[in-house]
Amino acid sequence: MTSPLLSLNQQQWENLCDGCGRCCLVKLQDEDTNQLYYTNLSCEFLDQDTCRCTQYSDRKNKKPECIVLSKQNLDVLEWMPITCAYRRFDRGEAPLNHLGELSVKGKTVNETRVDPDDQEDYIIDWIDFD
Repeated sequence: MTSPLLSLNQQQWENLCDGCGRCCLVKLQDEDTNQLYYTNLSCEFLDQDTCRCTQYSDRKNKKPECIVLSKQNLDVLEWMPITCAYRRFDRGEAPLNHLGELSVKGKTVNETRVDPDDQEDYIIDWIDFD
């Protein structure tokens, strides 16, 4: 099946994002089960007020582990929350319109403030990705 995302031009692609910031949260994956867990730790580049990346155009160079969703790697949609506009559009569903509820604004801690060994202490259950 061909993804409807492939039909978008660059401007449509960029405009699809609702700016919730959920994709910019640190995710942990259990090595044994491959289970994915979201934390309320945000990427160091996430602007806490706008929920937008402060290094958007150069984010992959500045943070190699950043997953940059594109038409060439739609398989990473599984790492996005089920509320993600890209994921919903890919499934033929309308984007959600209640951004305030979806936004991570005021709900995160910058990852640079937490010791990497303590990241598990920040696992949350208010984001679904299944």
